[in-house]
Amino acid sequence: MAENKTFIQRLRQLPDLAKYSLFFLAAIAIALLCPDEVRFGFDYEPGATWRHADLIAPADVPLLKFSEEVDAEKQRIESDFFPYYIQESEIGKSQKQAFTAAFQKQLEQSGQQFPDVRRNSKRYLQYSLGLLDRIYDRGVLQLDAQHQSRANELIINVLRGNATTKQPVQRLLNAETARELITDSLPYSRLYEAEFLLPILPQFIQPNVRYNDSISQRFLQEELASIMQSNGIMEQGEVIVSKGDIITQEAYQRIYSYEAHIKEDVSATFSYYSVFAGYLLLSSLIMGAFLVYILRYHREMFDRINGLLFVLFFVLAYSYLIYAVDSTEVLSAYIIPFAIVPIVIKIFYSDWLALFTHLVIILIASFISSLGYEFTILQLLAGIVAILSNSDTRNWSGFFRSMIFIYFTYALAYIGLSLMQEGGVSLDDGYFFVWIFLNAFLTLLAYPLVPLLERLFGFTSSISLMELSDMNRPLLRELAIKAPGTLQHSLQVANLSEAAADRIGADALLVKVAALYHDIGKTANPEYFIENQSGYNPHDDIDHLSSAKMIIGHVTEGIKLAKKARLPKILLRFIETHHGTTRVEYFYRSFIKENPDREFDESIFRYPGPKPVTKEETILMIADSLEAACKSLKNPTGQDIDQLVDKIIEGKIGHGQLDESTLTFSELELCREIFRQRLRSMNHVRVEYPEEQK
Repeated sequence: MAENKTFIQRLRQLPDLAKYSLFFLAAIAIALLCPDEVRFGFDYEPGATWRHADLIAPADVPLLKFSEEVDAEKQRIESDFFPYYIQESEIGKSQKQAFTAAFQKQLEQSGQQFPDVRRNSKRYLQYSLGLLDRIYDRGVLQLDAQHQSRANELIINVLRGNATTKQPVQRLLNAETARELITDSLPYSRLYEAEFLLPILPQFIQPNVRYNDSISQRFLQEELASIMQSNGIMEQGEVIVSKGDIITQEAYQRIYSYEAHIKEDVSATFSYYSVFAGYLLLSSLIMGAFLVYILRYHREMFDRINGLLFVLFFVLAYSYLIYAVDSTEVLSAYIIPFAIVPIVIKIFYSDWLALFTHLVIILIASFISSLGYEFTILQLLAGIVAILSNSDTRNWSGFFRSMIFIYFTYALAYIGLSLMQEGGVSLDDGYFFVWIFLNAFLTLLAYPLVPLLERLFGFTSSISLMELSDMNRPLLRELAIKAPGTLQHSLQVANLSEAAADRIGADALLVKVAALYHDIGKTANPEYFIENQSGYNPHDDIDHLSSAKMIIGHVTEGIKLAKKARLPKILLRFIETHHGTTRVEYFYRSFIKENPDREFDESIFRYPGPKPVTKEETILMIADSLEAACKSLKNPTGQDIDQLVDKIIEGKIGHGQLDESTLTFSELELCREIFRQRLRSMNHVRVEYPEEQK
């Protein structure tokens, strides 16, 4: 039996294990972005101070040229390179054979008109073949399309057999000039009837000098491979740079060469898998810390898979985004709007989770990208400012103000770093200010992302709640028409709930909107609820059981209407929990009074529940009961109000309706105080002065 329990316990743990595995899988996905070489352990820039210990050459280290120098030499070689064309002798032979056959055929068909050709056909044929020989020997060029723009100045390598000659393109014939040469040569050929050859001889001119890409590329690569990658050597034991030295251009080249030597030396010793293991360990530590933070401070997120997928989506999306942008030479990583993350997460969760998620993303981006610590500092500062500034998406002016703060944070932090490292800001830094301007502008994407993400992950944002609070929404408009008394009750409950939630730091907007919709089920049978009655009471015509069923039914009817209108699930919870599992006390007691000896199931007089769990659900339950009960008081005094509040709250506690609530006793006392104040105000209770002042 014990073994079965253990097995069942393991089965119950599987969902949590699956959630833990999501973080490990995310760490693997991030580690896959690691480069196939080791990372250099020092950050250095020209003009900065070398703050590390003296750097000594561990062996003879080649003094490498910068990639810009090598690229310049490559460009020079590519621009000066003579492409290779092959002169194909077989084309001339085949065209001569074809011409001989065409000559004989033409002679047979029209030879009567050319008697000299008939008498001296051999002479005419030999002349023509000789002319073709000279033309094909000189070469008929077919210039490749990529060389057309340089035709007037291009020199090519003409490969004929095993011999290669360099020839200007202008010295070679093309098909058109070769045919013109034939036409111009025939009148001077001393052939009496040279016009016999004009119709046929030009037809047998075909290009025999053509571009060969494979040979050209092979010779080009050989020339490129001959480029010297270094222009000197640093001997073993030589000081590359000393601590405290300013990194000049020469020192920068020496450190750059040392870095390349270290990477090559380590890469020859360790495999790619060693580097991958290092990245996997680092990403696992970061994701592990993130998991522990969520478990300790945001357990409700861990319990809901969509919450985990939400934050992991941002982590992975930004990891691959920084990798993609950093791999291109066109864009800068500073264009990526990292501040979107804390803004969006702050809307759905807390400031602390927004900050911690931003920290995780920046840490990952720092070791994925090739940027230094300056990048990390700037992004962390921008994220902190995004959280501290007014980034409430309900307020466009506040949102734009946040974008301005983010831009100036980037700019001022960058200027500070430049002054610290270089003593000034150069004109070349102007590109950076363009990138951060685009960054701040792209941060505006946080606004359209909010409704998209809430639908994708099942959240409810302040934007949606503000839209739902519009009294012209179909459900609220129907409530106003069919049950105006219920609408007034809902508005009063909304005011009470909002004030209490605001006092304890709960979601005031959420509980306010929930209060507007919590009684929408009453539109099905509005006349059965006292706030909508005007004299006639339909409960007088039915038994107490039916009355209780009718009253309780407004919860289930409300759920149906809410689902049909596609209200967010979080609002459905308020409709379900605003009465918890309490009894319809009036009809319950009336039924017992009339049927003292009858046995019955007491649960038929109870609301289906569940009991409220969140602070907001609890506040709405209490506010709903208080507002309804307060209407039964006739000209209440302040003391009457206070006693009513205490009675309702103690009743909820005594009947176990707050057993599952996360509302603390200290927060409940603050809510009690607010309820007293607001109910006194709503009932126009005068201030009670001490006796001696009356």
